[in-house]
Amino acid sequence: MVNSARPFAPFEWMIAWRYLRARRAEGGVSVMTWISLIGICLAVTALILTMAVRTGFREEFVDTILGSNAHVTVYNAAQRDAAGRLDRAITEFTPMAERLRAVPGVSRAAPLIRGQVMATAQGRNTGVAIYGITAQDLATIPRIADPLSARGDLAGFGTGIALGSGIADELGLAPGDRIKLISPDGVKTAFGTSPRVKTFEIAYIFTAGRYDIDRTRVYLPFAEAQEYFNREGTADEIEVMLDRPEALDRILPELRRAAGDRAQTWTWQDANNGYLRALDMEDNVMFVVMTTLVLIAAMNIVSGLIMLVKNKGRDIGILRTMGLSEGAVLRVFFICGAFTGIIGTAAGVLLGCLLALNIDAIMAGVNWLSGGDAWDASVRGIYALPAKLVPADVLSAVLLSLGLSFVVTIFPARRAARMNPVEALRYE
Repeated sequence: MVNSARPFAPFEWMIAWRYLRARRAEGGVSVMTWISLIGICLAVTALILTMAVRTGFREEFVDTILGSNAHVTVYNAAQRDAAGRLDRAITEFTPMAERLRAVPGVSRAAPLIRGQVMATAQGRNTGVAIYGITAQDLATIPRIADPLSARGDLAGFGTGIALGSGIADELGLAPGDRIKLISPDGVKTAFGTSPRVKTFEIAYIFTAGRYDIDRTRVYLPFAEAQEYFNREGTADEIEVMLDRPEALDRILPELRRAAGDRAQTWTWQDANNGYLRALDMEDNVMFVVMTTLVLIAAMNIVSGLIMLVKNKGRDIGILRTMGLSEGAVLRVFFICGAFTGIIGTAAGVLLGCLLALNIDAIMAGVNWLSGGDAWDASVRGIYALPAKLVPADVLSAVLLSLGLSFVVTIFPARRAARMNPVEALRYE
């Protein structure tokens, strides 16, 4: 008897396959099947590509932050000096740096001099941020010592200075050229404060991968920066780098104790908290939008199955009178819908992974078509649209697509299974 056959028996797969095959007389059914399959494929492709770009962008953005900036900045709370001016200078910066360096999890603690000046060369001017640092400490900053691209030699830092490629391009400079730095806080005279002007040779030009860093940052040797800003014997802050920046909350109390009572801290998370929270919110919204897109695509399977059930009403009646159970009929139409979902998901995974792996070529084509305005580094912060395929993201897309495809298939399949064979054959 047919009723005694095990679930998902070969004959059920055979019937489902026959129903899925295109027939000229039932072209509507085959068209709906193709629409459902293509819809699932495109939805899964969009979901995988979105998650890959989302993951790649976040990772690249955070990496440029952690690879170019201090993970924790330690500075002194302001105090008024004898002249009544607020003073944050760190006089005992060497002992403080050694205490911070001794904290477990700290990879580097470097004294810094910070300031903002005007840079001028070849008749062009731009504002820059000065970082005074020793050559040994500069060589340990990942995005500076090992940048996306570089000109000149980092070993020449000390006799010359290092600056970002954005500044060099703006002023038309190359290694070996000279740049003039002008600070408004210069020597006080009887006629007022005269600007401090000094010329430096360029030893090294780097591209860190962040537009704002490459466009504004200049590194001076620590002693040169102390002299230039009248900070002899002091430092403005201590730049602390951690072995595991994500473990910041655990290490921060120990850093504060090592720095002393007057010290205050500013972390990379504090500096970028608003942007990181915006990325998290965007990630959640995009996942909901893409999930809705997959659901809409899966609903096409329902439309196709409803048409299939309507066209196969006579066949269902005959099969039921031959002894086919309601469960067997349900499984036949469930196989039809699930098979469409599986094939569409597999094609979507293949296409999505292919697009994610070739995102650079795709963006190059989009840039060409849009005249080069598709990706503005001054707005995005980084120079290219990155994509990173994570197996967990691909797996979540597959499970989501298959889960929705299987769930929506149940309803038209149950309708077919509950069809009365007498009513199905009444007008045949």
